[in-house]
Amino acid sequence: MRIHVYGKPQDTRDRFDDYLDPSKTAIVSIDMHRGHLDSSPQCPCPAPRAREIVAPIDAFHASARALGVPIIHVRSVVRRGGEDDIRGISSAWRRTFPLYVGEIPNSDAHAIEGSVWTEFVTRVEPDDLIVETKRRLSAFYPTDLDFLLRNMRVESLVLDGGFTDCCILNAAFDASNRNYRVIVARDLVRGTDDNLENAALAMVSLHLGLVADSADILGEWKNRRAGRNAA
Repeated sequence: MRIHVYGKPQDTRDRFDDYLDPSKTAIVSIDMHRGHLDSSPQCPCPAPRAREIVAPIDAFHASARALGVPIIHVRSVVRRGGEDDIRGISSAWRRTFPLYVGEIPNSDAHAIEGSVWTEFVTRVEPDDLIVETKRRLSAFYPTDLDFLLRNMRVESLVLDGGFTDCCILNAAFDASNRNYRVIVARDLVRGTDDNLENAALAMVSLHLGLVADSADILGEWKNRRAGRNAA
């Protein structure tokens, strides 16, 4: 399979077969909800670059479901009263990110439980799984994602969603530190900008796992399934 190492394509020469078993893999799709993707001026933490990957992510997930690969949707959700964020020790990004992008008028509304901002924009099917206690940058903290994956006998994760240089990168670090085999779908993540996106993908490729295009990932899974059916 072709992967990207520090931005350059390489052939894996079958060195990563253990990463590519669809029967031991789950897709973890991160923060594809209205709080990032809504086009309204009231969007509390806009990630406009990620809007272009909604349809491609839906198509990738549909193909993965057909191959029996489970989809886990993770979203940020904080308590209505803000005790675990804006009224307590607030998330660092709420204070640092505006230094670059400017003030975000409705940022206090981001991820409030029960609000429209937590509604998924990507498609969620009845058999998909949802993890919704993500209160900081990693999909693993303080959620039950690790517990869920262990019980599903999952060994490899494919990450998609946003931001590449924030929540995707944090999830990749935490997954790798927990000994999951990490793959980031290069064409199905978007960062703050091109520079940070490329830097995050380079870090993943050098230290945390594989960076590959979704079509190549699907191709490997289909070949594996075909080979098992033929046997």
